[in-house]
Amino acid sequence: MTETARRPRVGLFATCLVDLMRPSVGFAAAKLIEASGCDVVVPSQTCCGQPAFNSGDRATARALALQAIEQFRDCDYVVTPSGSCGGTMATHYPELFADDPNLAPRADAFAAKCHELVSFLVDVRGMTRVVARCPQRATYHDSCSGLRELGVKAQPRQLLESVEGLTLVEMRDSETCCGFGGMFAVKYGEISGEIVGQKAKAIEETGADLLLAGDLGCLLNMAGKLSRDGKGVDCRHVAEVLADMLDAPPIGAPQTKEPA
Repeated sequence: MTETARRPRVGLFATCLVDLMRPSVGFAAAKLIEASGCDVVVPSQTCCGQPAFNSGDRATARALALQAIEQFRDCDYVVTPSGSCGGTMATHYPELFADDPNLAPRADAFAAKCHELVSFLVDVRGMTRVVARCPQRATYHDSCSGLRELGVKAQPRQLLESVEGLTLVEMRDSETCCGFGGMFAVKYGEISGEIVGQKAKAIEETGADLLLAGDLGCLLNMAGKLSRDGKGVDCRHVAEVLADMLDAPPIGAPQTKEPA
């Protein structure tokens, strides 16, 4: 008898926004990772350090990076439903420790096992389709970090093509920033508002009733603008559609309280 092969151990880096604003994305990510043939663990975690890194606070960014490196040390892979967090860990952690001969090898090894969720499913696990149903007309926004730092472009579209009933329509300038940019939206609110206004117009032009993306920050930004403009467009993280987990209200929708 042959010994059963060990299933890869995947650490799910849920992200701050998912934890605080949209836990359903984390559950959807876990379901998809398990469907790809892996075991999922969720170690204790905090911020990936991106806001500190982007603000020039390297000391805080390094401290947060070290926490992640330690907490996920026993995982074969680290997977996150966010191109921005994934880009920070896979691209910028080695930069943070490049001048430290003791920590640089650990940062490099950690970065090498970090992946954005859909890229992991397609590029690492070889997933080509999902079992899901979503009878809507959708358009997909390519978030900046996932696209430019991690090469996430074709992978979500490939899996979305297998979703029963889903019609995917490409928007104009799908690769253009939505205006969020983390701290950019805080520092340059007026410019950010103009950018997301243009993005909202591009979304409306598609006639889609569903907006998808792989980064919750982008989705919250676009959902807020679409809601303020009175546009009836549902906003979802792509993981929620791929995992066939659409029970939660659309992103940006008013939350109803449970009866006392």
